[in-house]
Amino acid sequence: MAEINEQLLDERLGQLEKARSWSARLVSKLESHIRSADDEGLFRINPFTFAKEKNAPEAEVLDLFLHATQLGLFRKDWALFCPQCCCVVESLRTLRGIHNHYHCSFCQVGYETALDEYVAVAFTVDPEVREIAFHHPGRLSAWDNFIKVGNTRDGVLPDGTLFRDAKEKLGRAIEYLPAGETTRLELDVADGLIMAASTEGRLGMLLAATGAPAAEPQVIRLRFDPKAPAHTTGEVAPGRIVFEIENVTDQRGIFVIAVVPPGVDLGAIPLSFVPFLTGKRLLTSQTFRDLFRSEVINAREGIGVRDITLLFTDLKESTALYDRIGDLNAFSLVQQHFDRLQATTVRHNGAIIKTIGDAVMAAFLTPADAVAAALEMRADIAQFNRGKPDRELILKIGIHGGAAIAVTLNERLDYFGQTVNIAARVQNQAGADEIWLSQDVHEAAGVRALVDPLKAEPRMSTLKGVQGQLRLFCVPAPLT
Repeated sequence: MAEINEQLLDERLGQLEKARSWSARLVSKLESHIRSADDEGLFRINPFTFAKEKNAPEAEVLDLFLHATQLGLFRKDWALFCPQCCCVVESLRTLRGIHNHYHCSFCQVGYETALDEYVAVAFTVDPEVREIAFHHPGRLSAWDNFIKVGNTRDGVLPDGTLFRDAKEKLGRAIEYLPAGETTRLELDVADGLIMAASTEGRLGMLLAATGAPAAEPQVIRLRFDPKAPAHTTGEVAPGRIVFEIENVTDQRGIFVIAVVPPGVDLGAIPLSFVPFLTGKRLLTSQTFRDLFRSEVINAREGIGVRDITLLFTDLKESTALYDRIGDLNAFSLVQQHFDRLQATTVRHNGAIIKTIGDAVMAAFLTPADAVAAALEMRADIAQFNRGKPDRELILKIGIHGGAAIAVTLNERLDYFGQTVNIAARVQNQAGADEIWLSQDVHEAAGVRALVDPLKAEPRMSTLKGVQGQLRLFCVPAPLT
């Protein structure tokens, strides 16, 4: 039975219960999992898989794990996946360690980092609460270290088989290479493709086993060396093969030998991934931004996001409002308006990125989320204004989406690039109580159903800093 720090677990679960209002039994389900799951079940937990298994809302489960991590029940694990082989190319404790590019040493393929693609965030139980074998990967067998730590459970084949398990079946040898020593491995191979590589990228080769069987063992000598070239290729005869691998470094490595049967094209395997928590999804969580303000992007050029939807708001004639009712009263109203906009943003899978004077910049997972939030914001502020003289708050909203760069500015996670500039300028076109959309947003899934009943009007507009005219859509102010 796993050893659990009962006092610490009870203390932190009590704090978790008080962190916010949770659905019935959700915290007890998490407690049961911490107590009863095997070690692998507490390593790199995919919160969306957990939500599905426990029949709980995804958004609430994400909040649960974020609060639990902030309280010390779990640790975050930022992982970079190789889309070709399901390897966990890098595993990091914080966002700070992620850079613009990463390289799968096993496949010898490089990738540009994008927060909405293969940057995954999972959760592992904190060792102070319950220690598991995966807290000490170096103590695991080489086989478990490579298969269970070096690969993700989120990659699957069409029949639902974990691609990690399929890879394990192809494995013929997985061994540690002690520093400064020569390791000898022997195996019998029939026809097929032999893949032999170190997980660190310090040696690798692809050998086609073909032709008549060899009468004598074939010896292949390799060096585990930081200066090793990319995968070399060659041919061997079927039969007994002896690998002699000299580790000339002062670090232990892992060497993997797999044999792919004839006729299997690894590049054509229909690999897919179950839904996982991407970096983009996490950065659009208000809970994450509130609880983990110290998480920053260290990459000097920022990290790309393929597609993010940005919403900008502003208050019309706010200067006149301050003159009319005084600074203190106006400031109080503006703060109340910020609170209401944030609550609406969170309900629609978004997060407030920053406030700029009386304006708000928010990010959403999808255009439909952003448009639904904008419509609710407008209705909510109208309700807020009822009974107040002169309609103190008059909202203007603009929405645009596309590629952007996630950066850290003024110690805050932010977005930068032309998509941001255009979103701000689309908002500048809006008049009182209007919502303006770029054409890309208007044509996105689910948006027409929201705005067509409101008679959204196309407009050709020239935006500062943007060449040519853009087709925008104005959702007019409601009739009063």
